[in-house]
Amino acid sequence: MKKLMTGNEAVAYGAYLNGVRVGAAYPGTPSTQIMENFATYPGVFAEWAPNEKVAMDVAIGAAFAGTRSLVSTKHVGLNVAADSLFYAVYTGINAGMIIACADDPGMHSSQNEQDNRNYAKFAKLPMLEPADSEEAKQFAGIALEISETFDTPVIIRFVTRTSHSSSLVEVSPDQVPPPPGEPQPYKRNPEKHVMVPAFARRRHPVVEERIKKLAEYAETLSINRIEPGDDSIGIVAAGSVYQYAREVFPHATFLKLGMVYPLPKNIIRKFASMVKTLVVVEELDPFFEEQIRLMGIEVKGKEIFPMVGEFSPTLVRQCAVAAELINESGAEAEAVATMAVNAAAKLPIRPPILCPGCGHRGMFNVLREAGVLVLGDIGCYTLGVAPPLNALHFTGCMGASIGVAHGVDKGKTKDRFVALLGDSTFFHAGLHPIVDVLYNQGTTTTIIADNRTTGMTGHQHHPGTGYVLQGKPTKFIDIEKVVRGIGYEKVDVCDPYDMDTFRKVLEDHLESREPSVIIALKPCVLQTKEKHTPPRIDPELCTNCGSCLDIGCSPLIQEKDFVRIDPLLCNGCGLCMQVCPMEAIIRD
Repeated sequence: MKKLMTGNEAVAYGAYLNGVRVGAAYPGTPSTQIMENFATYPGVFAEWAPNEKVAMDVAIGAAFAGTRSLVSTKHVGLNVAADSLFYAVYTGINAGMIIACADDPGMHSSQNEQDNRNYAKFAKLPMLEPADSEEAKQFAGIALEISETFDTPVIIRFVTRTSHSSSLVEVSPDQVPPPPGEPQPYKRNPEKHVMVPAFARRRHPVVEERIKKLAEYAETLSINRIEPGDDSIGIVAAGSVYQYAREVFPHATFLKLGMVYPLPKNIIRKFASMVKTLVVVEELDPFFEEQIRLMGIEVKGKEIFPMVGEFSPTLVRQCAVAAELINESGAEAEAVATMAVNAAAKLPIRPPILCPGCGHRGMFNVLREAGVLVLGDIGCYTLGVAPPLNALHFTGCMGASIGVAHGVDKGKTKDRFVALLGDSTFFHAGLHPIVDVLYNQGTTTTIIADNRTTGMTGHQHHPGTGYVLQGKPTKFIDIEKVVRGIGYEKVDVCDPYDMDTFRKVLEDHLESREPSVIIALKPCVLQTKEKHTPPRIDPELCTNCGSCLDIGCSPLIQEKDFVRIDPLLCNGCGLCMQVCPMEAIIRD
């Protein structure tokens, strides 16, 4: 039986079928649904960890204990977990461990478009890359086999298109995953697992020898295969880009790589000898191209295809025509591109915007009016940068807001400033910098926009929600008590819907010139479904000044002579009533 699955769903399914029983992650697009789906299977433990490093350590620990494990992350999340990734390559593991890592070419929901294939080379561990959902399922089993054979974690790399696109997967409702084994004592082996320098020095040669053996093993893997065709051109590709290249070069000879590190050099040499022109089609870095060149093989790649941005069949076709790799006329290629552009042009433009009733909106309105320098973070509130709010001035990576604000403080800025981050981000990467401000005698006011969820990635739980990933209630971690326990004395919790009170609290904190915390507490309206009676606009009083439009709320629509409110979209938060200078917005 076949079933449509996304790549994220398929790798979770494949991991479950192959006996993975412990999973950990921090949500991050495009990888979030991997752990969400894994958590639904019977007999597994799955968790949202506070951050990716903790998730990696949990998966490593489960593997140490003899239980197959899975950790999922987006590309920048692997940066957070890098310390743990590198030591695990040295220590090895006692059971199979998969790292499902999703890159984001085109930056659909990310601050950069790094190519995490480089992590495999950097950390010296194997990496697989599926081209569709069926391969995502199959590669889970292959990764676990490699992991246990070679005593190493294995990365399965996705990109946004393989994570989120659906294709057919072979499923068997009657297939029973292997039962979990009996709990075993932890294998105590300090020389292998305690990475003090003396022991680590002994492990480094093991890592180097392992990667050589993995390169030999890559030559035998069926997921690295030559697909015969016209010998005038040979295409090397992997993952979603393989699908695009197959469409553009239907008659070419292909080397389809399933293991993207280490590369099967003998297969590559054989393949190169079979074709007249060798071309690598790969998104982002020239990862394959550089390794093939180092083998002394002439190959084309980034002189044809771009180094930045997400690929598509249209883009690959245009580049191939420009490089005269295919005989299609320029007019034909242009016609295909025009069709794609016209199809996209028919879609309405929908810039990202805060939801109607979002508590962040009132907060940003106050910050903008106060002329405050806002050093922000990763989350829904990053949308405060967009017009008409125009109230966010920095975003770097998870947790950077507080540390950067502290640096701005010590750099003696003339601006009044705040650090701004969300509740999930606070638990992820905000604890250390908020301690740093207090310890190193800073004066930063930190605003924690607490909407009681991980909003940006789809409302996942975190330590401040009172629930775990699999829905069970747990200990609620109170942010106010945490910051007071750290030692902050000036702490206020306020409702950002009440803009007058929030304004007074903000001014008080900024004038105090002491380290302080404001918790802007308003649960996400998409979860609470909170809805009040929508206000209406009195056309006799409305001067169409547009002041209410400056809060950037989508139910407010400017007509020719006045503004109206769409009652179907409005949740009745009342922010527009607070900003109208003519008091033309009233509630019946």
